[in-house]
Amino acid sequence: MKSYMEMTKEELLQEKAALEAEYCKIKSQGLALDMSRGKPSAEQLDLSMGLLDAVDSKTVAVSENGTDVRNYGVLDGIPEAKRLIAEMINVKPENVIVYGNSSLNIMYDQIARAELFGICGNTPWSKLETVKFLCPVPGYDRHFAITEEFGIEMINIPMTEEGPDMDLVEQYVNSDPAVKGIWCVPKYSNPQGVVYSDETVRRFAALKPAATDFRIFWDNAYAVHHIYESDQAEILNILDECEKAGNPDMVFEFCSTSKVSFPGAGIAAIASSGANISDIKKRLGMQTIGHDKINQLRHVAYFKNMDGIKAHMMKQAAVIRPKFEMLDEMLTAEIASRGIGNWMKPKGGYFISFEAMDGCAKAIVDKCKEAGVVLTGAGSPFPYKKDPKDSVLRIAPTYPSLEELTEAAKVFVTVVRLVSVEKLLKS
Repeated sequence: MKSYMEMTKEELLQEKAALEAEYCKIKSQGLALDMSRGKPSAEQLDLSMGLLDAVDSKTVAVSENGTDVRNYGVLDGIPEAKRLIAEMINVKPENVIVYGNSSLNIMYDQIARAELFGICGNTPWSKLETVKFLCPVPGYDRHFAITEEFGIEMINIPMTEEGPDMDLVEQYVNSDPAVKGIWCVPKYSNPQGVVYSDETVRRFAALKPAATDFRIFWDNAYAVHHIYESDQAEILNILDECEKAGNPDMVFEFCSTSKVSFPGAGIAAIASSGANISDIKKRLGMQTIGHDKINQLRHVAYFKNMDGIKAHMMKQAAVIRPKFEMLDEMLTAEIASRGIGNWMKPKGGYFISFEAMDGCAKAIVDKCKEAGVVLTGAGSPFPYKKDPKDSVLRIAPTYPSLEELTEAAKVFVTVVRLVSVEKLLKS
């Protein structure tokens, strides 16, 4: 198939006319499809319904350490829940605090505590003239929303196929004491699906921060979210690597079962060094007397151990895999063959990051919306929602049914082709 870059003006005009006719036909269908957020589908949620029966009125509601889970207490989570989370992200149970249902909530709290009280005795960030955060891009919009909320200056760090550009990360972290943190999704990154290489993880661990309270915000959101059973990515344990490098306190690692069991009704946790855990618990004790231990017990009773989680996640993979593969096939046939877009084929996670021609992302989102397909807003994967090239789009394929997703994908590729042709005719 001929690349659009090789077409003459007359050929592009003919293509534009055909695509406009197709677009008008699509608009007349009155579609209402959504590829905007990375939510599990109803079919995925059905897989977790047994969780609701794992604890009932006949259950002995006592933790293995004798705690009555119906009552107050246990600030950092019951031991069996700490052990389950520790297995999920490959850390030691003593380095884990199990919270409520949301890892995003924990991240927000970590920033808020740093702002109000400082980290491990350091000056509260709110009392500093400037606080900066490094933001690998494209990245997770809700991360950037947190740091923007607190008025923290955000600095773009380009992503590579092995993780963030570590030359830039080292340059900023090792020389500027105002740089206090970096957002990371190290495994199946949001939205590209990048897996941090061993070298990248080791370079993170070997950083020599100019700020003693610099922290890596390691959001291991997709630790067990593989798409394929036989091709699963693994990453080095950042806590172990930091300890080896003499930086044991440099990481806050976050995770949850939000996309394992039920979003909004899972369990979430932070893992860190002993010093950081003690510092967190000192403040956390003012916020709560303990989180939902019945839900913690429910998750342990249902999944039991890491083998239970792995088996469950393979059932989820069987649901979402056809969606990712259909999208990849359609993008390959309709977009790659015409030279008007790029993407990575992820092995896990919840998204596909599509890179259109420069200056086209907003137009694609607008035209898709007009045709009845909602996408995540253009610019969302960047701090301040400002994509310098106006080219990156995040596609969330999990929530719609395969049939709905196929219809939405047809609209998407038609719109990408039309906007690309219009761009080339103007250049």
